[in-house]
Amino acid sequence: MTTRAALTKKVDETTRVRCQSGMGVIREEVWTSKDGQIARYNLAFIHHDLYKADHGRVLGYDNAHGEHERHFKGRVSGYAFTSYEALVEKFLEEVRALRGRRR
Repeated sequence: MTTRAALTKKVDETTRVRCQSGMGVIREEVWTSKDGQIARYNLAFIHHDLYKADHGRVLGYDNAHGEHERHFKGRVSGYAFTSYEALVEKFLEEVRALRGRRR
């Protein structure tokens, strides 16, 4: 396990997105180890009108607790991680579908 002190934050982006029910936010954070491998990540789609709890996080993926977790409207489940690139693609597909929903 790599300690947080040994990690470098490589991505820290927030993007506002227009949705059928108002504005939402896509948040991406990525930390790498000394050898450049992704060691920690956090992807979140935040929209307070679609989900009020969990700081508005409608959908999220992370490995902050040592396991790959999917968050959806307050429910947490594990998922089979294959690669970060595949995860981002899956996440963005889910966000596209959610952006089309009304309150």
